[in-house]
Amino acid sequence: MEQSFGLSDRRSLIATLALLPLAACATPMGRYTVEEAVRRLLELSSERAFSRLTEPGGFYDDQLTRIAPPDLGGGKGGAVLSALLRTNAVRNQVAMALNDVAVDLADNAAPVVIDAVHRMTLADAVSVLRGGPTAATDLLAREARGSVVEALMPGASQALRSDMFEMLSAALAATGGRDYAAIADNVSGQIGDAIFRAIGREEAEIRRDPRATGDPILMALLG
Repeated sequence: MEQSFGLSDRRSLIATLALLPLAACATPMGRYTVEEAVRRLLELSSERAFSRLTEPGGFYDDQLTRIAPPDLGGGKGGAVLSALLRTNAVRNQVAMALNDVAVDLADNAAPVVIDAVHRMTLADAVSVLRGGPTAATDLLAREARGSVVEALMPGASQALRSDMFEMLSAALAATGGRDYAAIADNVSGQIGDAIFRAIGREEAEIRRDPRATGDPILMALLG
């Protein structure tokens, strides 16, 4: 039978755990360890974030996650691209296409994020207890951003060479395609950062009202 805690008991326990030596933090909260609760917080935050991001318009319709056309500057191809993107109609068209690509590619990042969640250590859990509303996501981003961007790169590179980005192809033709890598890197980085911002927003909301999740692990940790 599951052990129940009053609100003051849970808060007292969490505060005590945050001050204990690292080895003591394996102490279970009822049936749940601190580490299990932090993993659950990130799993649910990620699940909610990807659910929103993979909907049509999931990136573009949200100012927090919208992908902007890159401004390379510098070389010949970048200068031509920048000139094209100074036209609002062109910039908006490219932006919408990039955000559609982001929706398609978000699925590639999901397993990388979840794998990183499962590999988080007990020290991460202690840091989360002492952190702010996005503390868990901040730790996750530091650990997984590079892997997420790497997973996004092939799809971004392929999409940028498609008919969807005919204008980019024309702008970069003079460079022999050398700037494609820079654009793909920029776009992949933007998508990765947007994913972690979306996860952080969900984490903050769960922390604000853990009871709304109906999850006994989260209520025990955050209630």
